[in-house]
Order: sequence, then C-alpha cells, then structure tokens
Amino acid sequence: MSTLRKKEEMKDVTLLGNKNVKYAMDYAPEVLETFDNKHPENDYFVKFNCPEFTSLCPITSQPDFATIYISYVPDKKMVESKSLKLYLFSFRNHGDFHEDCMNIIMKDLIKLMDPKYIEVWGKFTPRGGISIDPYCNYGKKGTVWEKVAFDRLVNHDMYPEKVDNR
Repeated sequence: MSTLRKKEEMKDVTLLGNKNVKYAMDYAPEVLETFDNKHPENDYFVKFNCPEFTSLCPITSQPDFATIYISYVPDKKMVESKSLKLYLFSFRNHGDFHEDCMNIIMKDLIKLMDPKYIEVWGKFTPRGGISIDPYCNYGKKGTVWEKVAFDRLVNHDMYPEKVDNR
C-alpha cells in the first residue's frame, strides 16, 4: 500500500504520533477519533483493557480507581486507541457514580462508531469495604447482536472470577 493511500485512510486520526497532545482535565468526548474498519464483512471482537481508570465520587470528590474493559464488534468505524486513552483520562476529574461512568462511556462509543455490539465493564477497587463492578452492553437493533447483548447481559456474571487483586 502506498504511503499516500495510508495517509488518506488515516486522515481523521490526529492524535496518534502527535507529541503536542493536551490532556483534558474534565470529561471530553470530543477527543475520540475513528478510522475505517478494513474488514466490516467479518464479525470480530476488539478489546481494550484500561487498568488505570480514575474518576471522582460526585458526593465526596474522593477518587475512584478501576480497570475498565471495553469489548466491541465493529461495523464500519473503529475507535482509535490513543484517542480512547485520552478520553478515558478525561474522567480523572469527572464526578459521577461508577454506573454512570460506564454507561456514559458505552453511549459515547455507540454514538462515535455505531458498532454491531459493545460492552463496557468497570471493576472498581473497594472504598468503604465494598467494590462495585457495573456492566452494560448494547447490540444493534434488528440484528443478531441484539440477542447476543441480551444473552450476555443476563449471563455475564454467572461464573464470577476469583478476585485477588483488590
């Protein structure tokens, strides 16, 4: 593939390789970028693990720490990973409950990419002796992925993992 063609395909990706990137200090969905899925005819999962997610409790302003798992089946667009990293970083000073953060992330990514399927799972470290692990998902309406979303939702935690890192 020629260099010119690669540049044209990645014209909307402005953060990758950019040394002058500014980190947003509050929730910033506008930093998210996409690129074209070169294999839209294939169904496959893309999974991101963010073990250093932080946000703030909206009541106490105390920090909350989590590992965030984002898995999706792309359609025509895919999220660019550096923009996703900057987006997740933007929650660092954002005050919202754990459940709200996971749903906001999922909805922003649906709006951005219109994936066939997506799930977002936050595994938060305990505060006050309890951890909260919100899970949300979405399957494109009218497709097989709508049923997959329902099935995964009702069965997602049937076999909870051994928790030894909290």
